[in-house]
Amino acid sequence: MKNSIETKKLCKTFSNGGVQQHVLKNLDLQIKEGDFTVIMGPSGAGKSTLLYALSGMDKPTLGQVVFSGKDITKMSSDKLAVFRRTHCGFVFQQTYLVDSMSVMDNVLSAGLLISKNKAEVTKKAEQILKSVDISEDKWDKFPTQISGGEAQRVGIARALINKPELVFADEPTGALNSKTGKDVLDALTKFNRDGQSIVMVTHDITSARRGNRILYVRDGEIAGELDLGAYVSGDKERHQKLRDFLGGMGW
Repeated sequence: MKNSIETKKLCKTFSNGGVQQHVLKNLDLQIKEGDFTVIMGPSGAGKSTLLYALSGMDKPTLGQVVFSGKDITKMSSDKLAVFRRTHCGFVFQQTYLVDSMSVMDNVLSAGLLISKNKAEVTKKAEQILKSVDISEDKWDKFPTQISGGEAQRVGIARALINKPELVFADEPTGALNSKTGKDVLDALTKFNRDGQSIVMVTHDITSARRGNRILYVRDGEIAGELDLGAYVSGDKERHQKLRDFLGGMGW
């Protein structure tokens, strides 16, 4: 499999009261097509900073991010915004759905940024909402009229409508209970099995075991990596393998 993303000597530094804080340190990383990559690590380790740098949401201080064969660190803000809309999907802990728009219109609005063929985009939106188990009777409802788990799955539909090369998920189950969180993870796993590349930041071991590749970030560097293989529900050995790995990392 070829690389979707490659970083070279990636650095991110913040200045806080004149003190330089090195959040990412000369980080080299490859993300393969079709992988479900999970980024873990203690608070303040640089996990979300790495996610934002990989996706072009934040510019590194030094180094390169080569995404889909293009060095996105050299792009202007306008070109980078267009690139993100075309190549990336985003799922956050908060859904950021527009409360004044229906479920369907929230998904359509993302699709219509890329294509002006409303009939075609509507058909895609209907298909993807069904695929994340949002029934037709919910399509005309507003985000405040559906559950948190349903809203997060609508967010996944919105992220996927333009068939992005990569979906970036930052703590997508962090605000959900275990049942609704599982529904969201099931949706992400389903799309990954269909070939969708995903990079997810999480503190949650239940969420993390959905990935086939675990990266442990500590002090702005990749401290360890674990290959878990494809996810299989109920695999107790997988869970223990992940626990052992995290224990070795000082989790």
